Amino acid sequence: MNTADQLREIAGLLVDMDDLFAKFYEWLAGQYSPVTGGFYYARSSFEMEGFNPDIESTAQAVNILERSGLLDTLPMSVKSKLITFFQCKQDPVSGYFYDEDANMRRDEVMVARAFSYSTHSLQKLGGKPLHPLPGEAAPLPEWMSAPAAYVGWLRSVDLCSSWRGCDLMSSSNQYVARLGVSERQPYVEAAAHYLASIQNENGLWGGGNLYIQISGTFKLSSFYKRFGVKMPNMDRIYATMLRCLRGDEADDMCWIRNPIDLLETFRGDLHVPVHELREIVEITLSNMRKLLRQDGGFSREIKQSPPAPNVAQVKKDDGYPNMPAAVPIGRGLVEGDMNAGTQALLIRENCHLLAGIPHKPLAQYTGQFAEKLGGRP
Repeated sequence: MNTADQLREIAGLLVDMDDLFAKFYEWLAGQYSPVTGGFYYARSSFEMEGFNPDIESTAQAVNILERSGLLDTLPMSVKSKLITFFQCKQDPVSGYFYDEDANMRRDEVMVARAFSYSTHSLQKLGGKPLHPLPGEAAPLPEWMSAPAAYVGWLRSVDLCSSWRGCDLMSSSNQYVARLGVSERQPYVEAAAHYLASIQNENGLWGGGNLYIQISGTFKLSSFYKRFGVKMPNMDRIYATMLRCLRGDEADDMCWIRNPIDLLETFRGDLHVPVHELREIVEITLSNMRKLLRQDGGFSREIKQSPPAPNVAQVKKDDGYPNMPAAVPIGRGLVEGDMNAGTQALLIRENCHLLAGIPHKPLAQYTGQFAEKLGGRP
C-alpha cells in the first residue's frame, strides 16, 4: 500500500474516532453544578454525601470546553461561577488551591496539579486569584539550596512505580522554573545528567509494566520540554512504545493517551513511518472503544471509573512504599469520568497532529451545549 493510501486510511480511522464522541457533550453538560459553579468528576459523584465538585475535574472541563471551541460561547453567568469556584479554592495564607479533603493537601503531586490547574483555568476564563500566589517571596524547599542537593532529592524518589515516581520528580519543575536563567542552568544540567544515568536500557525510566514505564516517561518529558533539554535515546523509547502497543493490553485511558502524547511532543526528534503511524492510530482507536460508556463519557479504567484518581495509578502489586491516602471523588462505577474524557479528546487532537490532518472541534456533536447546562443540582 502506497503512502497516499495509508494516509487516506488514517483519515478514515480519525473519522471513526470522532464518532466515539456522539453523546460526549451531553454527558459533559450533565456534570455541571450551577450551585457551586464547578463540574463533577462522574455521575456517581452527585450521590456522594457532602461532596462538591473538585479542582481537577472542573479544570479538566474547562480544558475540554476550550479544546471544543465552547469556552467563548458560555453564558457570562456560567463563566462567572467558574471563576468564583476556583477563587474560593485558594488558601489566603499559602496562596495554593485546595479541595475540602484534607488528604489532598498531603499529596505533593495533587497540590502541584491543583495550583497549575487553577491558575491556568482562571487565566482562560478571564479571572484572577483573590490572593497573592506563592512566588519569589515564598521560600524554596531546602533541597533546592544547591544543584547537588536537588539531585539528592531526585535520588530519594522511589521509582518502583515509574508513573508515580516520575510524576513526583516532575512536580519539582515549578521550583526550578522560579530560578533566574543563569542560576537555573546548573540545576537543569545536574538533573539531566542524573536522569540520563538512570534511564533503562529500553529508553524508559523506573519500574512497573511497560505501560507504567511509558506513563512515567511521559510525566518526565515535562522536564525536558520545559527546560529545552533533548530527551535521550528517543529511538529506544519509540521502539519500546511500539512493542508495548502491539503486545500489551491498555486497560487505562492514561495508557492510551501517554504514548500518543509522547509521540506528539517529540515528533520533531522522531521519524514515524506512515505505515507504523496507521497501525498506532488503529490500535489507539480500538483501545478507546473499550473505555466508551453508555452514558456518553469514557472511563479511566476498563473495569470502572477509579473512585480516587490520585492512587489509581499505583496498584497494590507495584510495591510502592509511600502510597498517598485516597481522595475519593467518585464511587468507582462503570461510568464516564472527567479525567478520561479530557484525555480522550486530547488523544483525538494529537492523532490529527501526528497525521498532519487539520484538527477541528466536533461541531457536529457540541449542539446546544450551553443550553443543556444547569440541569443538575
